[in-house]
Amino acid sequence: MSKVLSAVAWPYANGPRHIGHVAGFGVPSDVFSRYMRMAGHDVLMVSGSDEHGTPILIAADEAGMSAQELADHNHRLIAEDLVGLGLTYDLYTRTTTRNHEAVVQELFLGVFENGYFLEETTYGARSPSTGRTLPDRYIEGTCPICSYDGARGDQCDNCGNQLDPQDLKDPVSRINGETPEFVETQHFFLDLPALADALGEWLDEREASGTWRPNVIRFSKNILEEIRPRAMTRDIDWGITIPLDGWRENPTKKLYVWFDAVIGYLSASIEWARRSGNPDAWREWWNDPEALSYYFMGKDNIVFHSQIWPAELLAYDGRGAKGGSPRAYGSLNLPTEVVSSEFLTMEGRKFSSSKKVVIYVRDLLARYQPDAFRYFVAAAGPENQDSDFTWSEFVRRTNDELVAGWGNLVNRTANLIAKNFGEVPAAGDLTAEDEAALAATEAAFGTVGDLIARHRQKQAIGEAMRAVAEVNKYVSDHEPWKLKEEADRERLATILHVAAQCVNDLNLVLAPFLPFSANLVDAALGGTGEVAPMPRIEEVEDLDAGPDGTRRSYPVITGDYAGVPAWRRHPIAVGRAVAKPKPVFVKLDTAVVEEELARLEG
Repeated sequence: MSKVLSAVAWPYANGPRHIGHVAGFGVPSDVFSRYMRMAGHDVLMVSGSDEHGTPILIAADEAGMSAQELADHNHRLIAEDLVGLGLTYDLYTRTTTRNHEAVVQELFLGVFENGYFLEETTYGARSPSTGRTLPDRYIEGTCPICSYDGARGDQCDNCGNQLDPQDLKDPVSRINGETPEFVETQHFFLDLPALADALGEWLDEREASGTWRPNVIRFSKNILEEIRPRAMTRDIDWGITIPLDGWRENPTKKLYVWFDAVIGYLSASIEWARRSGNPDAWREWWNDPEALSYYFMGKDNIVFHSQIWPAELLAYDGRGAKGGSPRAYGSLNLPTEVVSSEFLTMEGRKFSSSKKVVIYVRDLLARYQPDAFRYFVAAAGPENQDSDFTWSEFVRRTNDELVAGWGNLVNRTANLIAKNFGEVPAAGDLTAEDEAALAATEAAFGTVGDLIARHRQKQAIGEAMRAVAEVNKYVSDHEPWKLKEEADRERLATILHVAAQCVNDLNLVLAPFLPFSANLVDAALGGTGEVAPMPRIEEVEDLDAGPDGTRRSYPVITGDYAGVPAWRRHPIAVGRAVAKPKPVFVKLDTAVVEEELARLEG
């Protein structure tokens, strides 16, 4: 089996995350990782809070905090939310650790020594009123290439081209609407043109594999056409120091947050290895060319994962036009696949915290079951096209599909067994209909597993729920509640044994999507209730001391996921005690729709 890296987008720590964020990176990455573990692969799922950059400074000023205090506060909130969703990170960390700083600086030096950094004079955008540097993404204007009104200072989402903020027509600051001023400044630029051929060859290979989503490969190849050097340092006092003489002494020059953040996949892997007691364990996922790596994010981050991050890796490895060789970390694997989701809107509108068009993760989890949301994302989320979250559809899918479909099958199977036998009965002779029901659920392992492995989660859960419907029909057609005579006892036992086995099968098939309920279903059928392991938060100390000799403490997400059941049928144990079950899913009152819409408008 393979080493599989699940590299999950780093939530930005300028505030709590809303459901649009986690629909793109969180739930899909966890479904995939849970399945791959059950399929026998050695999965390393890593991420963390992205804590540098100007937006953190702006948010900290507004909150009356230091940047570090704000990052500390939001990192903990985000970690709690992600655990609340059941996301099984091997390590969820942060970018303000000493370990991350050291890894980023090592990557910078490797790229620099191989000649892929250009030192150039350029123009930086500043706020006339505050004198603070404005990040590219906080400047908007008209695209000079396609004339799209609303292009950002780093990229036009309409035509996909990289931009510099001074190239925009009529640029304005998103922070306060003022026109930025542009002043000369020195920066290091990543020499992307020297890496373009290598990037093109890699993308051609990825396209030939036929595994990437068409929109991702198409967008990634389009941005190569206008490739140019890109600044990887910034005029800011909050970030990672540039590790060169003459630069490290300057407190207002730091590495660009996007140079630093994508390296987090590597630094988190290294931190995980160091904490595991085997400091080189990360190399099995990063240096072995047979290892696989999947990067999960929303479509607005494609450029950084299909161009900037691969370019950094190629430059560190010396695989561009200027040659070179890697330093201490050796040759690092490029992404196997960039798994990008589209956007989730809400009631037909774009998510906006400032306009209060938002549902924060913790608010949703305070009122609804996490699996109800996970199910919505899997069944109706933005996998390959933009999708809309509406309260009416959330309630409908919860009630009509989870409660009336899967929940009903579980409840009536367990209830009939508890009432008639009190334990899982043994089966007698099987009829053709019995065999067909059993065959349908056993086949779901292959069908659903293959679709999850290929990132077709919407289709996968559709197939799983189709099998649920088949078993519901089997139970309804055979009407075991009518078999009350002693002469019917063996037939009743057989039907309920078949139903229990089918539920047991489908529970494992659905476990990557619905882990919380998977444990409840397993317990309802007399199991241990531990088929889907859950993440936990641990308080840890930084692995390395700061300049003053102290080590900061912070929360991380981790967990023990090795004991998951294999992705196959497990014969249900005859004689397992089964008590009268409680409903697995909560049916929602339709009044929820109006209540939530009123809350949104209020």
